[in-house]
Amino acid sequence: MTGITYKDAGVDIDAGEEMVDRIQPAVARTMRPEVVSGVGGFAAMIRIPEGYREPVLVSGTDGVGTKLKIAFALQQHRTIGIDLVAMCANDVLCCGAESLFFLDYYACSELSPREGAEVVAGIAEGCLQAGAALVGGETAELPGFYQKGEYDVSGTIVGVVEKSRMLNGQKTVKRGDVVIGIESSGLHTNGYSLGRKIYFEQLGYKPSSRVPGLKGTVGQELLKEHISYGPLVQKLVKKFNAVGRPNQVKAFAHITGGGFIDNIPRVLPK
Repeated sequence: MTGITYKDAGVDIDAGEEMVDRIQPAVARTMRPEVVSGVGGFAAMIRIPEGYREPVLVSGTDGVGTKLKIAFALQQHRTIGIDLVAMCANDVLCCGAESLFFLDYYACSELSPREGAEVVAGIAEGCLQAGAALVGGETAELPGFYQKGEYDVSGTIVGVVEKSRMLNGQKTVKRGDVVIGIESSGLHTNGYSLGRKIYFEQLGYKPSSRVPGLKGTVGQELLKEHISYGPLVQKLVKKFNAVGRPNQVKAFAHITGGGFIDNIPRVLPK
């Protein structure tokens, strides 16, 4: 048995290199001054930003879930990258941290450099919104593992917070404190298995269907971007949590899969 190549097995190295070339400009826009060595090496190196006395690193990791099915149906892939970063960045925000850097994982059965680059361009846009540098990632072509025309994405974010300014609602929240809700754009990246079952199976809608009261199609509404709350959270912390005074903003809860009932208690005392 001779002459069998990687490409014969379903893995196109040239396509991977083309995708890397396509994403370089988008990635370059996300760089922070703390980045020592970013995309291209075996690992990325980042300094702690100046001004921290006792810096604490805060990390989070997540995916986008079955919202991807909507993106596949509409052939719209850029917003998925924005969703991915926001999902991770909002989690580290709950500690009061600023986002430092992000790494992504993109896996598919057959690599389309154009489609993959569109996803990563969205990830770069999400990083700009969150203030994080996109310093690395992994593209995996796994023939026979994923369905043709589909992919999966996940990511990891690392942020930093001054130890004395960390938000810890379990120690500081008390009776009489006020809960304030910040509006979302829709489902964000939560509950799409249930949402798809209701809209597409029970109600018989298609992604192209129009429903009274919605500005766009069902698919467009379901694909609305997961909001990155970083700029708002940082403004609130700066305004209401002055150094040397008790924090007026005591906790943030990112409302994800478990809704209010599961997520708000995570930042409350027993």
